[in-house]
Amino acid sequence: MDSSFSNLGLAKGQLANLHSLGYLEMTAIQKKVLPLALQGRDIIAQAKTGSGKTATFALPLLAKINPRDFGVQALVLCPARELATQVASEVRRLARHQQNIKVVILCGGQSIGPQIGSLEHGAHVIVGTPGRIKDHLRKRTLKLSRVKTLVLDEADRMLDMGFMEDIEAIIKQTPRGRQTVLFSATFPDKIGSLSARFQQSPVMVSVESLHDKGQIRQLFYLTQRSQKLDSLVKLLCYYKPARAVVFCHTKDTTREVSAHLQSKGIITLALNGDLEQRDRDQVLIQFRQQSCRILVATDVASRGLDIPDLPAVINYDLPKDPEGYVHRIGRTGRAGKKGLALSMLTDRERHKLEGIGEFQDHHLRAELIETLKESSTMTPPDFVTLCIAAGRKDKIRPGDILGAVTGEIGIPGSSVGKIDILEYAAYVAIHKNDVAKALEGLQRGRIKGRNFKVRKL
Repeated sequence: MDSSFSNLGLAKGQLANLHSLGYLEMTAIQKKVLPLALQGRDIIAQAKTGSGKTATFALPLLAKINPRDFGVQALVLCPARELATQVASEVRRLARHQQNIKVVILCGGQSIGPQIGSLEHGAHVIVGTPGRIKDHLRKRTLKLSRVKTLVLDEADRMLDMGFMEDIEAIIKQTPRGRQTVLFSATFPDKIGSLSARFQQSPVMVSVESLHDKGQIRQLFYLTQRSQKLDSLVKLLCYYKPARAVVFCHTKDTTREVSAHLQSKGIITLALNGDLEQRDRDQVLIQFRQQSCRILVATDVASRGLDIPDLPAVINYDLPKDPEGYVHRIGRTGRAGKKGLALSMLTDRERHKLEGIGEFQDHHLRAELIETLKESSTMTPPDFVTLCIAAGRKDKIRPGDILGAVTGEIGIPGSSVGKIDILEYAAYVAIHKNDVAKALEGLQRGRIKGRNFKVRKL
């Protein structure tokens, strides 16, 4: 079949919505999975983040939702809160043409009380992590007896994180006649075991790797361990990526690297396991809103991290194995765009470079960091993020914020960047030239007739 969504039998309203959201043609995984999923088949699909898989399972589950029934009709399990938040956001976008589709996020790291309150009013779609979903089932604040569609997103990662028992307990609370769709980047034995127990005659679908050898430019630089911090600065100032994620092994290293970059005038944020959930959310939002160019993170902290259009990935510390390297660099160069992967290594790590080359089946070589010419420092980001103490619970929408900023305050629309709405807070990116005016105007003015606290991050 061709790549047009119009051949899938979707509602006219959904087709119009897809077009307005920029879904012009199906990706490889969508082309293979959507016809089967819309038929109600159980599916095991091999797909990575960035392949368009959210729409692949969201469109079929939304097609089966009865808006008048506020029982939970679809459940999506994710390994991490960040991924769950991204999935929920995209499901909401894809449900715009339908009336009053309620999507609720149930994850750890937040108080369970407000979640219980939200569930009391019903929900059509639940997106969450296994641990918190199980908590709600134990408290009897969540019922899954009317679930029509169950999705396990990044199932291999959930099993790696030790969620097997939780997942099994959750699935047992859902009807036997449900549709079960499982997405996984790899197929370990545990996936096969899970599928055999809980899926009915599943269809296996896989697509080739998202990245060809030419899509991501891979460069390796030799440096001395004592010079790594300054070498990183040199890399950033030479290549000047619009945004980059810098990977480190430990939390302490993320703090050390972030502090050093800040001291050199490079606006940087660190993402590690010590951050409270609110702080973690704000770090990721600033990075996505392009008010921070450089994010320094550990692999553990970056779980579920999906940054659209990420120009570059930098390995401050090389991963322990080639698979980890490929997974990291796969965060850039998505959706047909070019990506840049820069890696630092010492003489003692040359064996890792050889292993990465063998794994990818092509020769890799390292240059001396000294071969790079000295360059001016990175320019600060063009945008600054403002935090508004009001969110979805206050019925605040992106249009409300945009209207307030561009209306009475008089900020041009071109100076307003990305707007993110969370449960209890909203974030808007404003061009640095207009941020002072926008901040003062929002602090004095009203949004939907109400005053809210506003601060600059």
